[in-house]
Amino acid sequence: MLLHFLVLGALLFRSECYFSEEKYPEESKMQSPTVVIAIIARNTAHSLPYYLGALERLNYPKDRISVWAATDHNLDNTTAILKEWLTVMQTFYHYVEWRPMDQPTSYAGELGPKHWPNTRYEYVMKLKQAALNFARKRWADYILYADTDNILTNPDTINLLIAENKSVIAPMLDSQGAYSNYWCGITPQGYYRRTAEYFPTRYRHRMGCFPVPMVHSTMLLDLRKEGMKNLAFYPPHKDYSWPYDDIIVFAFSCRAAEIQMYLCNKERYGYLNAPAKPHQTLEDDRLNFVHLHLESMIDGPPMYPSRFVHMFPKQRDLMGFDEIYLINLRRRPDRRDRMLFSLNELEVDVKVVDAIDGNALNSSDIKILGVDLLPGYYDPVSGRTLTKGEVGCFLSHFYIWKEMVDMQMDKALIFEDDVRFQANFKRRVLRLMEEVEQMELDWDIIYFGRKQVNPGNEEPVEGIRNLVVADYSYWTLAYAISLQGAQKLVNAEPLSKMLPIDEFLPIMYDKHPNEDYKSHFPNRNVQAFSAHPLLVQPCHYAGDPEWVSDTETSTLWDDDSVQTDWRGSHKTLKGAASPPEVLSAAHRNEL
Repeated sequence: MLLHFLVLGALLFRSECYFSEEKYPEESKMQSPTVVIAIIARNTAHSLPYYLGALERLNYPKDRISVWAATDHNLDNTTAILKEWLTVMQTFYHYVEWRPMDQPTSYAGELGPKHWPNTRYEYVMKLKQAALNFARKRWADYILYADTDNILTNPDTINLLIAENKSVIAPMLDSQGAYSNYWCGITPQGYYRRTAEYFPTRYRHRMGCFPVPMVHSTMLLDLRKEGMKNLAFYPPHKDYSWPYDDIIVFAFSCRAAEIQMYLCNKERYGYLNAPAKPHQTLEDDRLNFVHLHLESMIDGPPMYPSRFVHMFPKQRDLMGFDEIYLINLRRRPDRRDRMLFSLNELEVDVKVVDAIDGNALNSSDIKILGVDLLPGYYDPVSGRTLTKGEVGCFLSHFYIWKEMVDMQMDKALIFEDDVRFQANFKRRVLRLMEEVEQMELDWDIIYFGRKQVNPGNEEPVEGIRNLVVADYSYWTLAYAISLQGAQKLVNAEPLSKMLPIDEFLPIMYDKHPNEDYKSHFPNRNVQAFSAHPLLVQPCHYAGDPEWVSDTETSTLWDDDSVQTDWRGSHKTLKGAASPPEVLSAAHRNEL
């Protein structure tokens, strides 16, 4: 019996030792904090698909996100778009609260959809407070407010802001200009105050997370912080006497609760549309956003629409021209795709023309095409002659002129494939060409984009806004050309005495400073004008990281062994050009 107990005890002891030495698995990771995203949408059908697309792509677990969404006083189909998106996305998010409002479509005392009477400020404050109450009731850790024309293209925005561990923090957003979603100064009366810190912050000359008196439009609130219990959007604080404005009311609430607002510009977070003025329309707002969208395609990161929102096809037209041409090298599909996308967004129809690839031409090809160099032509800076890229560029434009003549087109518009559009491009072109027609102006060429050499010498055209008589210019980024203008250029037989196209055109309108070059073209009677200010500009300039030139970076037209690059010409540098004789003198001094 004793032996039995001894054996049993030994077994129990071994078992106890075994369990005490067992290695338990590691604890599972903490779940991400819970976040409420507050969506308050009004008349933003133009930006809403891109806003929602950005929310879809946020790199944050959707089952830890609840969405509180409301619409109010809409004239467009904002409510329908948001409903369509939420119907699909509600299965991904933890919870969705949906508060649509279809009527009324305007506020009492409202002068237009971009006007802000006090009734609108009050209602927006109530909506923001309702979203905050919702987040508190659900014990959310954070609430993210993001206006529906703010596009968070950085998918890590929420994670990055949470990591800063601030009570109220905003990601700095880029716009078409100096406007952003913060103030660096505020007056004792609660209005915006200009400070020395604003622009260095806005353009990221100083980077970090900075205490500021005001953030708005997009901001993250940490509801776990003790002081956040005292924050409110509505009603205003009992001591509030500043302007009746939702963002100023909230800034005062933060100040009263001793909560510091912060702005972070360490990363590129996204964009916000510069607000239209009170007297402007929804169309003005849409055009502002289109420009912002096109800029994002160049400087990045680009915006993309939601996969779950239907977007109607654009209604493109020719803006009154017989044809609109886009010159593009087949080996530059990235440029072609961006330009086609941009022109589609602008609702402009276009015909793609395969450019003549000068680098693919050998000397025999060039001779067969009837190309010969203008006697005595040399680049004023480098001393080099024509490049094969310049030959290809000239031929590409020349064949369009010839097609115009053969088909007797009244007028056409020609684009190269490396341009960025100024705001309201289409509207401004339509207005300009309408005034040209009304004044019965005798014109052959109207530059929409170029590099001015002597800006001070250009006279405005009487009776037509934003049009000047063109002086010596470089580049052929975009220009309108009439039938008689195309005929004059073709009749000059330029292939047999070729020089770069942007030297040839000023010769033909008799503004080129080189008398020897001009002597080869006796009929210099082209009537050339230019939009002022210009309507397009280059996407990039020489020396920029993404700059590529197929005309400058090439070989000599008759010698494949001589490579050329942008240092051979100052034309592609940013800023106003200098006349050839000045460039030559400067170049000699450098040497």
